Amino acid sequence: MSARSDTVHSDMASDATRATGRNTPADQRITIKLDKPLAEMSWIQKSLVLAELSRLAYAAPEQVENVFYEAGLDQCLFIARDGAEAYVLGNRFDCMIVCRGTEPNQWNDIKADANAWTVASEVGRVHSGFHSEVNELWPLLEQQIKENQRPMWFAGHSLGGAMAAVCAVRCKISPIPSNPQAIFTYGAPRVGDRSYSSYLKVKHYRWVNNNDIVPRVPPRWLGYRHMGQEIYIDRNGRISDLRLWLRVRDRFWGLLASLRLWKLDYFSDHAMVDYIKHVRGHYEDELAGRPIKTPKHIPAE
Repeated sequence: MSARSDTVHSDMASDATRATGRNTPADQRITIKLDKPLAEMSWIQKSLVLAELSRLAYAAPEQVENVFYEAGLDQCLFIARDGAEAYVLGNRFDCMIVCRGTEPNQWNDIKADANAWTVASEVGRVHSGFHSEVNELWPLLEQQIKENQRPMWFAGHSLGGAMAAVCAVRCKISPIPSNPQAIFTYGAPRVGDRSYSSYLKVKHYRWVNNNDIVPRVPPRWLGYRHMGQEIYIDRNGRISDLRLWLRVRDRFWGLLASLRLWKLDYFSDHAMVDYIKHVRGHYEDELAGRPIKTPKHIPAE
């Protein structure tokens, strides 16, 4: 049996790196400066911040720690165990756990996605693969936040979104003082059964981009249900509450448009860059004073 591999990388950008004055590429910057509590931002602003952090979570610490620093985050810990990976990020206002999503060259990620049977947990039945990934990571995460008194936020894309949701549940049932404030996920799959998915009574903004195939798995006939409030992006990039045949029609026209571009949007709609593009478009509408569709059961902020 191979030795367990643990990594806790806790250095922020070095003084030498900061002193170079090197500019961060525009496509890696965090759009909104984190100089106030997340709770004071609109839900679109929070969605954009945590979407961009979820994208950056795919990068190695040395590639992005200066980006986090420039955005106003002075805490950056990269935590990994046997292929399960997450960042603990924070400043004087907030603490965030951002989980890294599926990486095709990581066997643990592929195995976690494919293992679709449920196992019992304290609050219901949960996807065994996601549960296993978080079991690897949670002791290290819990150690880092055990004395945290700041609001806790959870985020991630794809497998990272599922892990973020499971981490939030683990945080809630843990004896540590930290409590989940909200969850933001992008292209996340179903996580558990009805009992598990309804346990956590916090805001969960679950973004779904048109034909993204990942939020449709594992299937409902295996007993799976989604956590949180779906934020559906239609084929035109708008937030929509389309249901039933209207949703089917929207997805059909989205698929047809992608085929004309020699793409298959079951997969291309899953890209984190697409999620960020759509969320940023709504943020720009908000800045310009244009109305933004608020899903029916999300209170305006």
